Amino acid sequence: MEYLNHILGIKVSYLDDVIVSMPNYILNRYSLKRVKLDGVNAIFVYPLAELDTINAVRKHIERIGQAENVPVVLILNKITYRQKEYLLRDHISFVVDGKQIYLPFMAIYLQERCNGEKKIPAEILPSAQLVLLYFIYHGCGKQVASEIARALDFSSTSISRACNQLEGYGLIQTEKQGYQKIIKSEKTPKELFEIAENYLCNPIKRTIYIPNDKGDDLLPMSGYSALAEYSMLNPPAIECRATDSISVWEKESTNIIYNADDQCEIELWRYNPLKLSSNGCVDKLSLVLSLKDDCDERVEEATQYVLDEVWREIDGKRY
Repeated sequence: MEYLNHILGIKVSYLDDVIVSMPNYILNRYSLKRVKLDGVNAIFVYPLAELDTINAVRKHIERIGQAENVPVVLILNKITYRQKEYLLRDHISFVVDGKQIYLPFMAIYLQERCNGEKKIPAEILPSAQLVLLYFIYHGCGKQVASEIARALDFSSTSISRACNQLEGYGLIQTEKQGYQKIIKSEKTPKELFEIAENYLCNPIKRTIYIPNDKGDDLLPMSGYSALAEYSMLNPPAIECRATDSISVWEKESTNIIYNADDQCEIELWRYNPLKLSSNGCVDKLSLVLSLKDDCDERVEEATQYVLDEVWREIDGKRY
């Protein structure tokens, strides 16, 4: 691990003894190496494939640490913004070669850059977020900008501004084919979404509560209500729906919930959730973005399940 030595002057010595006293589910997922970091015993954990959910990784790291009674460090070649935030939250030591070092047992956190992270010049336009999500849902590749504009009911000015911002972020490329503007990307939908998470915002601007009899059943379900529809999560006590305008409820709305039996939850979104909604719920990627800061393990597992379903559905449409 030359990176640690080069950046921080930490000498890494690999020990020869092989770790074998681990369950198969650990050994099948990781390569384990005993090391000394300036004399401090530790174990480097190298994933053999793509990382499991962070909840699962945390349990694996805890199992290794309990068995060996030394600090455990996850060694990665790349990391997404979401993974980084979860690892930091759970105090899981990790090193991303050439990019980041987080060793809390040595009081070290150094971040040079995260894969795909850039300084964001401005908050992403709601129209740009919608265009990117539509592009991802339709398998990336090459798509005609005017057809996306028609599907989302955007003007030529709106689609142009959205494409310019996405291209400025490096998320898409554009080219001209005759009179048509083509949006393109060589990334898979999953790869593009993971990179774009650094730019995509939580669609929720505000949440209000209104009497049940004032609700609108035509609005798509959102929040935990939608997550329960998309996964095995139990439905919440209070129903949640999303809209891009709450002016109609100005007089009867409250900012806090007083009675779960008599009120429902309304989320005010930055863009019209109906543009991408299906089966009476907000779209899955927007839902994941709206819940990405929720630290409940059940919610994290459910949103990961929803994401996995999205990629399977998109792949099924492409082939």
